[in-house]
Amino acid sequence: MRSSSNLTIEWVKPDIAAERWEFFHHPEKQGFYRRHTIGWEEILSGFDAGRLAPYPRSDRIDGIPVALSYSSYDDYARYLAKAKRGYRRNYSLMEETLQSEGTLTLPAPIVLECGGEALLFSGYRRLCLAWNYGMIPFVWLLPVAPA
Repeated sequence: MRSSSNLTIEWVKPDIAAERWEFFHHPEKQGFYRRHTIGWEEILSGFDAGRLAPYPRSDRIDGIPVALSYSSYDDYARYLAKAKRGYRRNYSLMEETLQSEGTLTLPAPIVLECGGEALLFSGYRRLCLAWNYGMIPFVWLLPVAPA
């Protein structure tokens, strides 16, 4: 037997300005930027060259390892399900809207790709929402050229 769902998420191109904090302040991502000599200007100037790409639950996209994607259920339990209330609240609101309205339009999470590796730049809660409902989310896959 199969269970099916009428729930849908429409993914749209994200607003990079709304994700600025991830570049300048997220401590775990700084090593990726330094290792690949990626500056904010490189992300901004190449942003329109990104594309919406499917991202099935995995630690890889198109065969490329994605740092900080936390794709396993154990990761979800550690980083989101047991997270402090403020961090989880955003996820809960999206989940409630999806369940009550049946559809949701969200900015796609952003994945930066450079030098044969990738980084989940933003959108972990959005990824988890889709993954936890058995959906394949779309991400804004952005190839970034080093400075």
